[in-house]
Amino acid sequence: MNASAPWHLGVLLAFDTETTSADQETARVVTACAVHVDGSGAMPPEADSWLIDPGCEIPEEATAVHGITTKHAREYGKPPAGSLKDISGTLVRSARAGIPVVAYNAPYDFTVMDRETRRNDLDPFGEAFAAAGGIVIDPYVLDKHVDPYRKGSRTLASACDVYRVRIDGAHDAAADAIAAARVAWRIAVKYPQIGAMTLPELHDLQVKAKAEQAASFQDYLRRQGKPEVIDGTWPLKPWAEAAA
Repeated sequence: MNASAPWHLGVLLAFDTETTSADQETARVVTACAVHVDGSGAMPPEADSWLIDPGCEIPEEATAVHGITTKHAREYGKPPAGSLKDISGTLVRSARAGIPVVAYNAPYDFTVMDRETRRNDLDPFGEAFAAAGGIVIDPYVLDKHVDPYRKGSRTLASACDVYRVRIDGAHDAAADAIAAARVAWRIAVKYPQIGAMTLPELHDLQVKAKAEQAASFQDYLRRQGKPEVIDGTWPLKPWAEAAA
């Protein structure tokens, strides 16, 4: 990656998973996609995709989101351990090469990957990615940072509408990954202060922004008399915290 070029004009690795559950601690990966995207437009996207048999029933509500049934996963999916090792390796190699990973609402996908690697007796993803100096770009966090008072949904589909980004198939891992990269690119162009940051500066900004966003939301809930605790860690929930 050309260190002098703005980050959004270099190579990005867009990443997304589709899983069995919204609970990041227990969700199993069903499909995943990692797509190398050239922000300069000089090269077409290059994608690696995985279909996994999670070893458990895929709930109907999850199938309704991503379209993968238990029967389909068992017939065509690969065992989890090998695929998860490949996925983790792809992301860690990107980190070592200085290529940032784009993930919309990164704490979900990254925490799922960390728990899945631990569950399958692999090197823990979170530790390996951090040791490799991984940089994450999370358009969900950036969008809330640059436009905090916008009303309405903050889903990927909604962000695509706001930033006039084409999404080729919602809740398909490849389509969602590419759409997230496009949203990140649009944010960098629309808000030059974001596009001008170095990758370490951008990563640090998101750590701080996510913590502030979580604290603000929790304060709102407390005023409503609601007891929910909002986790502000980013880009994933630490394992030690989960195990405590």
